[in-house]
Amino acid sequence: MANVRDLKKDINYVLGDIIEAVYVWEYSNTDKDTKKSEAIIDEAIATFDELIAKVNAKNVENPKAHFKAINKELETKGKALIDKINKLG
Repeated sequence: MANVRDLKKDINYVLGDIIEAVYVWEYSNTDKDTKKSEAIIDEAIATFDELIAKVNAKNVENPKAHFKAINKELETKGKALIDKINKLG
């Protein structure tokens, strides 16, 4: 983990790419209902807000472990959102 700025960029890029993938799916599946895809976008935005709040937390005992846990959570939640996109029918 290089620094906080890089972690924030990673969060932004990963969740931004997920949202973009949902928009691409919606664009290429105009005949399908978008309620599930919109829920994925909402979940990605909520995840972004949650992770950025954790990054900005000031009273952290072990910063290195804290940021490593945030990075792991980003990976886990990102994969879960990607799985949801793949299951859109």
